[in-house]
Order: sequence, then C-alpha cells, then structure tokens
Amino acid sequence: MIRKAAIVQSNYIPWKGYFDMIAAVDEFVLFDDVQFTKNDWRNRNQIKTPQGVQWLTVPVGQDINRRIRDVILPDTRWQAKHWKTIESNYRRAPHFDSVAEEIEPLYTQRQHDGLSSLNRALIEAISAFLGTTTKISNSWDYILTEGRTQRLVDLCKQIGATEYVSGPAAKSYIDEKVFLDQGIKLTWFDYSGYPEYTQLWGGFVHGVSILDLLFNCGKDAPKYMRHVAR
Repeated sequence: MIRKAAIVQSNYIPWKGYFDMIAAVDEFVLFDDVQFTKNDWRNRNQIKTPQGVQWLTVPVGQDINRRIRDVILPDTRWQAKHWKTIESNYRRAPHFDSVAEEIEPLYTQRQHDGLSSLNRALIEAISAFLGTTTKISNSWDYILTEGRTQRLVDLCKQIGATEYVSGPAAKSYIDEKVFLDQGIKLTWFDYSGYPEYTQLWGGFVHGVSILDLLFNCGKDAPKYMRHVAR
C-alpha cells in the first residue's frame, strides 16, 4: 500500500497550492523545527484589494535567530487589524458570510501566542472547510535526526510513508539518491494548470491566500484545485 507524506514549514493563510498538497498526501507534517526566515511566507501572505495585492504580516519581533516553533507573538493587536482588513476587502464576495463563520473566530475570539500554533489553527480550519481529511502533525511529534535529506527520509520512515511529495523548489537541496537508497519514492508536486475563477478587484492573481478562493467560491473551491475532493 502506498502511503504518501509531505513535510513542509507552516505558512500564514497559505495559497491554494499549499492546501492542494495537503489533500494529495496521507500525512502532512508541519516542519517548524527549522530556522525562521524573515520576510517569508511563515508569517505573511497576500490578499487582493481595490488598490492591488496587499501583504498581511504577523508581527514577530526582531529576533530571527530561532526556530519557527520558537517564534512568540509579542502583541495580539494585529489579529483584529488583520480581520478588519480581510473583511473590508472581501465582504462583497459571494461566500464571505459562510467562510467568515469558520475563520473569523480564530481572529476575534482566540488569542495566539506562537506562530506555529497560529498557522496550524488556520490551516486546520481551512482544511476542514475544504473537507480534507489528511492527518496534520508537527515535526516534533517524531524523532529528528541530522542531515538535511536524511532527516526527511527518517521522518518518512517513522510515518510509514512509501512516497515523499515535495515542492519543486526543494530540487536545489534534496539528494534524491538518499530517498531511493531507502526505498522511498520521491515525487515533485506540480503547481501548474490551476483554472481561474471570478475574483474581486481587477485582473486574476493566482498566488494570493486561499482565503480569496474561499470567499469568492465557497464550497465550490475544490473545482479550482487539483487534489481536493469535489
């Protein structure tokens, strides 16, 4: 039996491709034991507005010499601000109310102290809305070994995965031979070919947060994805 796994750093309200990868595997590991990178997708993402694409950035303080899982959120005032920005730009979207019912409480009723727990809460809520049943776990649920590629291989073994699904950007550092020598198939995920859907505010943009797709398409969102069950 083929059992697929993906091991990816957590992102803040990721784009649709991130959730497509979740749906394509049996277990999705949030790999937050690695170095936090500033001005990256870990604590920010983009939405569409009448003025164009806008960044939403979670404030994390100045110290970048820490793992993602160790990033503490020093100020919670950003939560209300982010939701207000999301609401003001998407309240005209056809499915705003039904999606907001699931997402708004995570901004207005729940306090988030750490970046990893924030990202996981939002990822799980969005996955549930999409009907995805993939198991989501943290890298610290398992024993982590040394070696960039070997660590991924060892995680796959602990999960019981026979196939590892990776984003194409990892081709620059993953040693495919290590996977093959351990009997684990390595597959590169394809993010191309997504169909367009009706968006607010001008020309179509693929790379924004999946919230854009959800607010505009609601439960029809899987029609514009490749691996989420329809």
